Amino acid sequence: MPISIRGRRRSCATVALLLGAVLSVTACGQQRGRVTTAAAPSAPPSLPGSTSSAGASPGPSAPGASPYVEPGAGDGAPHYQDNNAHRRPGEMSPADAKDARREADRIEPVLKRLWERKKWDPKSVRAALLALGYEEVRTGPKGERLGGKLDVRGMEPRFEGNHYVTPEGTRVGLRVHDDACVTAFVQKSNFQVSTNGPYMESGCFEPPFGH
Repeated sequence: MPISIRGRRRSCATVALLLGAVLSVTACGQQRGRVTTAAAPSAPPSLPGSTSSAGASPGPSAPGASPYVEPGAGDGAPHYQDNNAHRRPGEMSPADAKDARREADRIEPVLKRLWERKKWDPKSVRAALLALGYEEVRTGPKGERLGGKLDVRGMEPRFEGNHYVTPEGTRVGLRVHDDACVTAFVQKSNFQVSTNGPYMESGCFEPPFGH
């Protein structure tokens, strides 16, 4: 009989030990779960202008947006107007524009006759316009204007194929007033006479592309 009691005590002790181990393991697992949950970082609050996987819309300062685009900018580049100011002629006053138109009307029939005679070289054009009483431009060593209003030049070189070519023909610039010009050309295919204000860097003549 005593043997039986001791056996039951050992069995109870064993069951108690096993039950305690199970409870201990379960408690440890729950402890680890709580630590993991508490340590998990919370998502930061969304800021204006930020993007996220939730599909928040970018704000006005989204990356890649140009900081400023001027009205009328040709390619949308910032400060397009400022960068291309040298390609825009100046404004003519109404009175000076009228004087320029009058001189253009004198030059046009002369260039027409030269074109019909196939005389579009600078020497022939210069002689014909000097005969109208215009004085050719004179400049100093630093390019300063010393007098005269008529400027006769060859055509502007242009790139064709893999080299520059200077076409036959002549360009004309007449400085009627400080703010008013007559510009013209005559070449094999055609001739043209027009009026405009001077350009910032090139006077009566339109500056070449690729400036």
